[in-house]
Amino acid sequence: MIAFIFHNVDAYFRLLLHENPIMLLRNSSHQFGLVAVLLHWSMALAIYAMFALGLWMVGLGYYDSWYHDAPEIHKSIGVILLLTLIVRLLWRVISPPPKPLSSYSPLVRISSVVAHLLLYTLLLAILISGYLISTADGKPISVFSWFTLPALFSGAGEQADLAGDIHLWLAWTVVVLSLLHGLAAVKHHFIDRDITLKRMSGLRFTSPSEKDK
Repeated sequence: MIAFIFHNVDAYFRLLLHENPIMLLRNSSHQFGLVAVLLHWSMALAIYAMFALGLWMVGLGYYDSWYHDAPEIHKSIGVILLLTLIVRLLWRVISPPPKPLSSYSPLVRISSVVAHLLLYTLLLAILISGYLISTADGKPISVFSWFTLPALFSGAGEQADLAGDIHLWLAWTVVVLSLLHGLAAVKHHFIDRDITLKRMSGLRFTSPSEKDK
């Protein structure tokens, strides 16, 4: 099974870098480059993993072996996600995303922009609220013992409880919104039969005319 997975991953990247690897790192006018693709899918995977970890760890008992370790892992990944989000936003400025397909209606174009803005804003709010929970006691966050993030704001009344409520509700909101975002991409692929989903796969298109479909 592991050999099968590695074989397919290797085949994917061989196909991905078959033509011009330098150009493929950046976004073009019609498709996403390798950097954007890796940032997108790695963040998506991390967000769902963090959501599952968060739900699991709040049910742990004090004497459970993971009672102390799970929150530390959650905090560390959260800080890395925050840094990754900053990199992703900077990359959108350095290498703008592809133009909307000509087949998109005005409603689809507006919905896409609003959905992305909401997701980025909510993600930032979730990560900040998580930081406020973790540093409410005035202690810094140790990120896998690589470095520490200082507690800049702490001791503000019910900081941990308020930030915790916000963190929970925002997490559910992001999961629901991202699922709708994914369903929209699937709808584009199987019903509209356009290249919306293909563009985020990172694979190059064999037919230039396919760009405008």
